[in-house]
Amino acid sequence: MLLEDLKFRGLVNQITDEEGLEKLLSEEKIKLYCGFDPTADSLHIGHLLPILTLRRFQQAGHHPIALVGGATGLIGDPSGKKAERTLNTADVVLQWSDRIKNQLSQFLDFEADSNPAVMANNFDWIGKMDVISFLRDVGKNFGINYMLAKETVSSRIETGISYTEFSYMILQSLDFLHLYEEKGCRLQVGGSDQWGNITAGLELIRKSVDTDVKAFGLTIPLVTKADGTKFGKTEGGAVWLDKEKTSPYEFYQFWINTDDRDVVKYLKYFTFLSQDEINRLEAEVQEAPERRTAQKRLAEEMTKLVHGEEALAQAIRISEALFSGSISELSAAEIKQGFKDVPSFHYDGEEEVLLLDLLVMSKISPSKRQGREDISNGAIYINGEREQSLERVLTKEDRIEGQFIVIRRGKKKYFLITF
Repeated sequence: MLLEDLKFRGLVNQITDEEGLEKLLSEEKIKLYCGFDPTADSLHIGHLLPILTLRRFQQAGHHPIALVGGATGLIGDPSGKKAERTLNTADVVLQWSDRIKNQLSQFLDFEADSNPAVMANNFDWIGKMDVISFLRDVGKNFGINYMLAKETVSSRIETGISYTEFSYMILQSLDFLHLYEEKGCRLQVGGSDQWGNITAGLELIRKSVDTDVKAFGLTIPLVTKADGTKFGKTEGGAVWLDKEKTSPYEFYQFWINTDDRDVVKYLKYFTFLSQDEINRLEAEVQEAPERRTAQKRLAEEMTKLVHGEEALAQAIRISEALFSGSISELSAAEIKQGFKDVPSFHYDGEEEVLLLDLLVMSKISPSKRQGREDISNGAIYINGEREQSLERVLTKEDRIEGQFIVIRRGKKKYFLITF
């Protein structure tokens, strides 16, 4: 049933032995793992698919192991990269590892009664290994030709790859071997770019422990967008899971702006909605795409999953206020989220200021003459309300929680005045 659901959702790219894995999953509850290297201080939505796949296995009664790559994060995975990664210091990687552990605990249940998830850090075993043991006990099992044939390495031969990144495959293979021997882990899950690393791990298990290897690998497809642009990127950069880096409102907006061509795929990939519910939303996309029902549901499910009910309600409130123009109904915290990227001007002058003067000071209007025209023509809005009086004076009463005034010029040009 689990594999069938994963296939319905398009989450199966490759399986090393599909028949064997299907039989194993039908007979017992297994331990499986996926690795997450700390290459930044937060995970981003590109990590969500493997995390949520572990969650699906846990919901089906299996035992997920979330592996934080405290050691491999010091080396750098060449997968999908055209050049060498910048190496981070041990202190930085340790700090990032701790942050990633906290984020993973949002999605996996580490306190479940029957099948709690387990956290592991590969620095615990790789960090203790001396170079002679690494070369004799592990490296001896890998032929150079075998490694060169792997796409992650072969794709870098022309542009260049260091021995450091060349050895990454061996280190990740050692992870699978360690978890197989010490934890009874039978399955590694990863993105499609990890196929070479996963199969190398199975090869190491076969040579080191068990010629009749009873472990498996499963990869998840690379998430793509119908318009050809990279998934998980916006004009502001990556969409992070950390609300301090990507606010819940920005996160909500990312999903609600999903293309009609992608929305059903993303509902299958990322949400835990039933097949019937997804099929109903798919029909809605076909019959009434202008209502964007599927996008709203996707944005609601994902924002609630990552940031919680309260943050979702806040994101919806900000979206509705911006659509209706009811800016004054927002709190200062919501203003900060919703207008994070608009031009801003800090005013520290008198408590009262003539609107016309403020328009020129903040460069919302390039001159007093243009400012007068903007006001007279009804192009200026204060906290969502049109203002056409040239004598309008802004006072402390106009400031939202004493901190902000939002000025709009025309239909879409917002400016944030801070105090």
